[in-house]
Amino acid sequence: MERIYESMFIMDPRLSSEERESLVEKVKSIITERCKGTIQSVDRWGIRKLAYPIAHQTEGDYTIIYFKAPPANVDKLEEFYRVTPQIIRWQTFRREDLEKKEAKKRKEQQATEEKSE
Repeated sequence: MERIYESMFIMDPRLSSEERESLVEKVKSIITERCKGTIQSVDRWGIRKLAYPIAHQTEGDYTIIYFKAPPANVDKLEEFYRVTPQIIRWQTFRREDLEKKEAKKRKEQQATEEKSE
């Protein structure tokens, strides 16, 4: 069963915009190929000030990706983040609230389909 996840990562702002875009594309390909997931949305926040310095940086390029994937495969994305020095921080967590909304919507659709039959 697939779960819904939100993954936020912060890239080194010293990278060129092309390098940052290619890194986002690489993360998307990791999600679809290695994690066997489907991407729901990608939200690029761009360069923002960090709350505190990380690796001698005061700014970072933020990206948030919402995706569905089997729970066993999410570790492959975390492994990629861990070995990629251009990504200075990351966090991936399960979005149970979005899963509940989706399940509720499915139940409502089934109920309306049953009534129409």
